[in-house]
Order: sequence, then C-alpha cells, then structure tokens
Amino acid sequence: MIFEIGSRGIRWYGLLLATGFLLSYLVLANVLKKESWTQQRVDILAIYIIVGVVLGLRLGHCLFYEPEYYLRHPLEILKVWEGGLASHGGAIGILIAVWLFCRKYKYPYLHILDRAAAIVLLAGSFVRVGNLMNSEIYGIPTTVPWAFYFDKARMDGLLPRHPTQLYEAVFYIIAFVVLYKLFMYFKSKWNDGTFLGWFLIVLFVFRFIIEFTKEAQIDNWQHSMKMGQLLSIPFVLLGIFLVVWKGKQKIT
Repeated sequence: MIFEIGSRGIRWYGLLLATGFLLSYLVLANVLKKESWTQQRVDILAIYIIVGVVLGLRLGHCLFYEPEYYLRHPLEILKVWEGGLASHGGAIGILIAVWLFCRKYKYPYLHILDRAAAIVLLAGSFVRVGNLMNSEIYGIPTTVPWAFYFDKARMDGLLPRHPTQLYEAVFYIIAFVVLYKLFMYFKSKWNDGTFLGWFLIVLFVFRFIIEFTKEAQIDNWQHSMKMGQLLSIPFVLLGIFLVVWKGKQKIT
C-alpha cells in the first residue's frame, strides 16, 4: 500500500493498473488520430476495451482457475477488490469488446484489432509490476542470484524464487517497442490481421514458456502443462492461422 486516506488505501497494484491503462489509451489515441479518428470515437472505443478487459480479467480467473467455487458463489465474482484476474480472460474480453464496437459502428474488425494489439503489452507491463508489489504470481524456487523472497510464498518455507513478474514486465516493454515500430512500418504493407497474428504468436509463445518458471496457480494441479500454458495454445494457433491466411491474400 502506498498510503491511506481514512479507512481507504491507495495500493500499488491499482495505481500501476490505472497508469498502464492511461498510457495505452494515449498511444492508441495517437495512432487512431493519425487515421482521422475523432476524439469522441477514440474515447468510445477505449471505453469498450476497458470494460471488456476488466470483465474478461475477472471472469477469466473465476471460470478458468476456480470455476467450482464461483459457480457455487456467483456473487463472489463481483468482489474484484479481493483479487483474482486472468490475463487470458482479458485477451478474450478485448476480442469481444472490439467486435461489439465494430458491429455497432461499422468498422473492419481485424483493422481495429491490429491497432489495439500492441497497447496490450504496454498495459501488461504495468500490471506485472503491480503483481510484484502484491507478491503474487511468483515463480518457483531457484538459486539464481537475482531471486526474490515473497512473503506470501511460505508453503514450503521462505525460499528464493524467480521474479517472474519482472521477467514478464521487461519482456512486455521490449516487445511493445519492437512490435509498435513494426506496426507503424508495415501497416500499409500488410493485410488487416497480419500484425495481430504476429502479436498473438509472440505474446503467447512467451506466455507458454514463462509458465515453466511459475508456481501453479491452481491447488493440486496434476497435469503436465499448467493452465496458463493450456490457455496460450489456442491464441498461438489463431496467430499462425492469421499470418498464413493473410499472407496468401493480395495487399488491399
């Protein structure tokens, strides 16, 4: 917690989440205004995306990681302040939110997704730093010299662990810079959906790999792949499909 006002506290996670959303909004607005979008239309799209992300993050956690509990106690889903967000659910939320926006305002779906894709990485980097401050989504025990001790990871003693939140935050920032530059260079040379395809491949191949350094987020998980890895596979396959499909089409 950063500081308290009365009985309320301002937490690092909330501040970082809001900062990530704000910076992502500014980048997206800059891209769209160069394509003659009005401020009002940019703001409407931003509202759709923010609502989709928040709902997707929460529902993704409830349905992917603790479905039995939340289906028995559906009102608990509303208690977002108690924690429990899933990034894969957030990705699905964006896909649905942008589809609803494009359906209402008659925009090409893949065209808008291409422009919204890279900002996810920018917001995600701030979220992961927030996870670090909350000592959540931490890594498995390790002997690397940069290991962290997490107070919430005491199930087998206070052991040094991989700071997987930092791994992700650094990767997301680097990937955002690289992919954003690629998008600005290739947006007139690629068909709509090509950039989204590469984005999905890069992001979710990394998400699959990074799970090897994380503690399982589901108690008594017995499968050879973790839930985060299972959820990443469909996104990677979708990315490959888009790249191949759009690569066969003439530039329009």
